[in-house]
Amino acid sequence: MANRFILNETSYHGAGAIKEIVTEVKNRGFKKALVVTDADLVKFNVVKKVTDLLDGADLAYEVYDKVEANPTVKMVQDGVAMFKETGADYLIAIGGGSPQDTAKGIGIIINNPEYADVVSLEGTAPTKNKSVPMIAVATTAGTAAEVTINYVITDTEKKRKFVCVDPHDIPVVAIVDPDMMSSMPKGLTAATGMDALTHAIEGYTTLGAWELADTLNLKAIELISRSLRSAVENDAKGREDMALGQYVTGMAFSNVGLGVVHGMAHPLGAFYGTAHGIANAVLLPYVMEYNKDYTGEKFREIARAMGVEGVDNMTQEEYRAAAIAAVEQLSKDVGIPHTLKEIDVKEEDLEALAEAAMADVCTGGNPRACNYEEVLEVYKKAYNG
Repeated sequence: MANRFILNETSYHGAGAIKEIVTEVKNRGFKKALVVTDADLVKFNVVKKVTDLLDGADLAYEVYDKVEANPTVKMVQDGVAMFKETGADYLIAIGGGSPQDTAKGIGIIINNPEYADVVSLEGTAPTKNKSVPMIAVATTAGTAAEVTINYVITDTEKKRKFVCVDPHDIPVVAIVDPDMMSSMPKGLTAATGMDALTHAIEGYTTLGAWELADTLNLKAIELISRSLRSAVENDAKGREDMALGQYVTGMAFSNVGLGVVHGMAHPLGAFYGTAHGIANAVLLPYVMEYNKDYTGEKFREIARAMGVEGVDNMTQEEYRAAAIAAVEQLSKDVGIPHTLKEIDVKEEDLEALAEAAMADVCTGGNPRACNYEEVLEVYKKAYNG
């Protein structure tokens, strides 16, 4: 069996990488951008760092800043309308997962208008054409949406999130500039960082995992584990290492899949608007406990990558416990809540959440085959602690 790997055509890393946007736009002959972002990034002058470069090079653009957390079908459709109205021919997405995901939906629908309802893109829709060219500028070190072929949209009518997986949506250029992440507050840095750790651990243990992805995910676990605490304190080196770590796992998990942490986290966003990183971070150790007997020796390597000493002298039970404990300690150190109760999940919703999790495309990649009763039990444990 052949293992497929899809990556950006080009990516730029390091402080000042955003300057390469002008080079790429000119070299590719793009004429006018629709800049997809959110109002807060405009308000706090993060978007201005990019638009100043465009202005200085006399490059045309319009800004669509109506994206909110957990982007909806309507946000994508409104973005499609604005793209057409403004005469844009490419996209610049500036933000974390929400602007990136919205831009992916816009770009796909512009070149595949038969999917204008958005919801028909769920799963692996057989789109025929590549997305409108997109330059993805990350402002959080977590989602790695700038390098993945996945995006998540919320259907508010049905109170659910749906995942779209499409090789046609990957940005042609990714910009991973830690200077664009320096204004992230501590809470957001912690949440998005734990999201990245979840990507790496799930990508390493998912059913689709194989050697190339494993190599990347283990390196990502190492980078994230050693740098997240300092990144939360806005240390420059910590920011730089987190920016790299989240991208490295994005390269991997985009191509091998995830698991039931994400399957269970997505309904929390749909039901309550819970930040995706927080949802993943709270659920991760509980799901690791649920999965541990189905992961072979992988938890030993997770523990090692997280800096646990003496793992080669541990029993299987000991190194599995050590890996889970390392995740719990990192989460605690950066201020993540321990239970679903603490993030205002309602106990009476757990059954509905479990049903939604079982329908999520990520759940199928979990190393342990899931059923409704077991997922409900994990939710209950995560609720009570």
